[in-house]
Amino acid sequence: MQNLLINYLEQLRIGQKQSYKNLAVYPLLSEYVVTLDYLTLDEAMSQDAIDVVEIDKGGSVPELKVINKSGKMILILDGEELVGAKQNRIVNTTILIAANATTVILVSCVEQGRWAYTSNKFASEQRRMAPEMRAALAADVSFSLKRDRGYRSDQSALWDRIYAKADRLDVMSDSMEMAAIYRKETPAIK
Repeated sequence: MQNLLINYLEQLRIGQKQSYKNLAVYPLLSEYVVTLDYLTLDEAMSQDAIDVVEIDKGGSVPELKVINKSGKMILILDGEELVGAKQNRIVNTTILIAANATTVILVSCVEQGRWAYTSNKFASEQRRMAPEMRAALAADVSFSLKRDRGYRSDQSALWDRIYAKADRLDVMSDSMEMAAIYRKETPAIK
């Protein structure tokens, strides 16, 4: 990794000054290319190249096991929703899963009232958490990192945010699942 950085820095050049009012910027230009061969979560799921499962039979709310069965890396973005297994979850931070690797990732629950299997594996509904809730989740995770607790969220605060949004939109769900908000709002978006 150090050689990669050194090679990159050695070939940088300073571009022409760009000014606007009292601000001047000198761009750093590079023709250095690093290609990453990866799949997105949805691409990997559609190709059956990934399994996302509970960490063990009993499950653990803040952790899931990701099994990358492909020869490519898999990019999972913060805020992507995983549905199924014992309860729906949201990914806490963007992560690149190594090829042919099994990794435990940190997640947050977005379905407060269910803790029972609906499927063995998680699926994707090809959606991410709403921007304002994703920003709050990122702030929670950042706070946790500063306290050396890893990429963890404030689960109670997240449930409060989901409840408040559902209440504002007059959405009800037996399990208080975030997905109910999307089911109600999707027809209006299309």
